Amino acid sequence: MEEGEEIVYPKKATDGIKRLPSSSPPPLPTSLLASIGLFEASIFLFCFLIFYYFLVNKHYGNLLIKKYLQRCPWNWPVLRMLPAVLMRFNRIDDAISIIEKTNLTFLFKGLWFSRIYALITVDPDNIHHILTSNFSNYVKGPEFKEIFDVYGDAIFNPDGELWKNLRMSFQVILHQQVAIQRKGQSWTCMISIRFMFDISLISITGSDPQSLSIEMPEVEFAKAFNNAGEAILFRNFIPRFLWKFQRWMGLGQEKMLLEAGVTFDRICEKYIDAKREEIRSQGIDHDHSNGESEDVLTSYIKLDTSKYELLDPSNDKFIGETLLSFIFAGRDTTATAITWFFGLLTKTLTWKPRFAKKSPQIYWKLFKSALYEAVRIYPPIPFERKSPIKSDVLPSGYKIDANSNIIISIYALGRMRSVWGEDAWEFKPEMDFKDWRVQT
Repeated sequence: MEEGEEIVYPKKATDGIKRLPSSSPPPLPTSLLASIGLFEASIFLFCFLIFYYFLVNKHYGNLLIKKYLQRCPWNWPVLRMLPAVLMRFNRIDDAISIIEKTNLTFLFKGLWFSRIYALITVDPDNIHHILTSNFSNYVKGPEFKEIFDVYGDAIFNPDGELWKNLRMSFQVILHQQVAIQRKGQSWTCMISIRFMFDISLISITGSDPQSLSIEMPEVEFAKAFNNAGEAILFRNFIPRFLWKFQRWMGLGQEKMLLEAGVTFDRICEKYIDAKREEIRSQGIDHDHSNGESEDVLTSYIKLDTSKYELLDPSNDKFIGETLLSFIFAGRDTTATAITWFFGLLTKTLTWKPRFAKKSPQIYWKLFKSALYEAVRIYPPIPFERKSPIKSDVLPSGYKIDANSNIIISIYALGRMRSVWGEDAWEFKPEMDFKDWRVQT
């Protein structure tokens, strides 16, 4: 190529083709950018004012955030006390220390839109007022029944006269069962929910599910109880509208609860039909004088309605719901108590040698004391939920409205230092055993 000659580049394939306008948006006007910046600044200022109000204006300026959160749940805007719950979700002991620092009673507030309000108390005076001196004014309430709807209207959910009828019949049948077991059966200590499930069904229905066989099969009935318990636990801690929406859509835990309800109805119907046929073939006046046990299901089918006017043994729905309540009580609560009892007992054997040569009566007293102590520290039912029919004022001074929620934390009550002393968290079987100091 000679010097000064013009260089001609080949045309690209795209030359001459009309290009579409670029898809990138045009630059924003300066006024819009200014308005966005003003909006962000307004949000920042609003958040700053909220924190200033709660940290400084309300006499919290001299307290560190961490120190305050350790003292009592912080009532945030909108979120209310939910952050405090999430922070301590896996540390229940921290929550107990909070209750102790709030004069044993405080009002818990959930999310602003969830309408979750509950007065949590471990004050012995309040508990005595609710469960004893003014018992008729405090019931489980419609919300409790709605949460535990899978168990129906048996002894677990009802209030008033129906509850009294069920309780009286339950006590009579339970005393009969204890009297029969004392005739020669020996205790076998096994810490297993499967064991308690088998024992419960044998004493309640007369049928052995054999969940403790060598194959350790998955029992449909037991699995339904597990799923129902998990779903009910979630109902107690999430907003009501949320679990109702899940139930309507058939999602999550609510789907498992619906399936558990279907399983309960089908299996209870099978047990009831088989038992009615057995009674029909043997006769209603079949004698158990040979020592065989009359199970709970048989006792309820033969129930004397003249003594319990509100109970209907001919109603399969009532019988089925009663079975569920008995199995739930015998399986989960008893298994939990036995598990913790032997677990604590194996860790606290320092007092055993001093009783090594004592009489069986001494051992029996110590056994009862140790059992009471285990239930105090690890109660099978960790809380009790009540709702007042009419407005009331608790001994601690709290005014409560009708139909409000009151939660008695039995778990926290058993660990309150103000009630049990500074060593309230320790397992001490000798605490209620009056003879241990003398007979050493």
